[in-house]
Amino acid sequence: MRRLIVLFFPILLFQNYIHAQEGVIKIKIKNGELQGVVNPQTAITSFKGIPYALPPVGDLRWKEPQPAANWTGVLKADHFSHMPMQKHVFADMIFRADTMSEDCLYLNVWTPAKTGKEKLPVLVYFYGGGFVGGDGSESRYDGESMAQKGIVAITISYRLGIFGFFCHPELTAESPHHAAGNYGLLDQNAALKWVQENVSAFGGDPSKVTIAGESAGSFSVSAQVVSPLSKKLIAGAIGESGAVIKLETLADGEKSGNTFANKIGAKSLADLRAFSAKQLLDSASKWHQAVVVDGYFFNKQPYETLQNGEEARVPLLVGWNSTEVPYQFLMGRDTLTQDNYSKKIKLLYADKADEVLKLYPGNTPDELLKSATDLSSDRFIVYGTWKWADLQAKTSGKPVYRYVFSCPRPPMVGAATSNPPKLVGAAHASEIEFAMGNLSSNKVYAWTADNYKVSATMENYFANFIKTGNPNGSGLPKWEANTKDSTVKYININVDTKLETETNRDRYLFLDKEYFK
Repeated sequence: MRRLIVLFFPILLFQNYIHAQEGVIKIKIKNGELQGVVNPQTAITSFKGIPYALPPVGDLRWKEPQPAANWTGVLKADHFSHMPMQKHVFADMIFRADTMSEDCLYLNVWTPAKTGKEKLPVLVYFYGGGFVGGDGSESRYDGESMAQKGIVAITISYRLGIFGFFCHPELTAESPHHAAGNYGLLDQNAALKWVQENVSAFGGDPSKVTIAGESAGSFSVSAQVVSPLSKKLIAGAIGESGAVIKLETLADGEKSGNTFANKIGAKSLADLRAFSAKQLLDSASKWHQAVVVDGYFFNKQPYETLQNGEEARVPLLVGWNSTEVPYQFLMGRDTLTQDNYSKKIKLLYADKADEVLKLYPGNTPDELLKSATDLSSDRFIVYGTWKWADLQAKTSGKPVYRYVFSCPRPPMVGAATSNPPKLVGAAHASEIEFAMGNLSSNKVYAWTADNYKVSATMENYFANFIKTGNPNGSGLPKWEANTKDSTVKYININVDTKLETETNRDRYLFLDKEYFK
């Protein structure tokens, strides 16, 4: 009898995982059997290029994603699938997918699980790129480092640009929800539903799913937090520089889509669907469709959902970088002088210029450089991120952990360092490799020991938050949460990471009034 028990136990233990020769693992998910690859150095298993929805091509172009088809046999999940249609507009994107297609709704999983029974916390990461670029294959989002911390890490690809955010009256008319646009966000929602149905097979716990993203990925996280479609699919959220607060209307989107269709000679939706993917991509290279309140994915303006406390009531870790963009974002081609700065402020703020100059003073060259950079960054992305954090702290009933990332990148490999830039700070998107533990994958910069120290701190904060909803842990500086009535504190992440008290609230309150006037 004992012999029978000994033989039966491994069958139970490995009912999801079938260990084969030479580092190959097979698992069964809802749609069929997958074959992944084990990294012998880390013992992490990766499954790449898993379809989470049907290819959005042909008649499915500009429709909400449909559930993935079943397959027979074993799907070899050993390489990244097609990246979404896009122009290569961002130099810092390093893709590992080698093909591009409308057929892009795939995801990638890294797991430390050995049995499929571990119930590990889950991270789903949405890439940035202004909703016109990016892919789940980018090396800076690689999930292996997070997986080594006991997390099932997932990256997804979603539709971009004209394919992901196009509105048109005929699309609204054919939709069962009388909605159009936001297909990229609906792709993300479909991926989250896929995670709920399948992540347990990878050793993940569907009740412990944290979503994260940077820039457009952070906009995406905030969108999922306020969407009635997604808010019950997540247990936590991480936003790195960006949030949806106030959006265009569906009518605005339809008008923009009509203008585009007329410009390219499309008289109907059928004409638009007859264009090849390349033709559409080329035609839309200088056209941009905004995210809209469609009445389906968004049932109201995001700020209204947040004000009413109708968002996903989950812990939030959110912040921005100390120097998101340089002063040229504000000044354009004008030289940064006190006179030019004052003229720009008067042009932008008219009778409120004096108030702005008190909040962003420029009385010395150093002060001028700092204030012009701060105002550029605040107008670009900081204010919106602050607004999300502020409203969620007031209405969610859950802790909000705020950060500012201040660690500058080092010089590029082989670059001269005798004349470093005068203003030192962390630029937009520079924190991604730090947070995900992927500095070594970026060969552009000459990373230092201090950089790796900062990365370890930031990644551990993120990992702790994904596991428990609280970033604090052994060996890390104490990070206090913000709640409805608390003094606003944030962690300043740098070589000397420390807790600080908010000092710039007057700036954000001023911009808040301007934004909603």
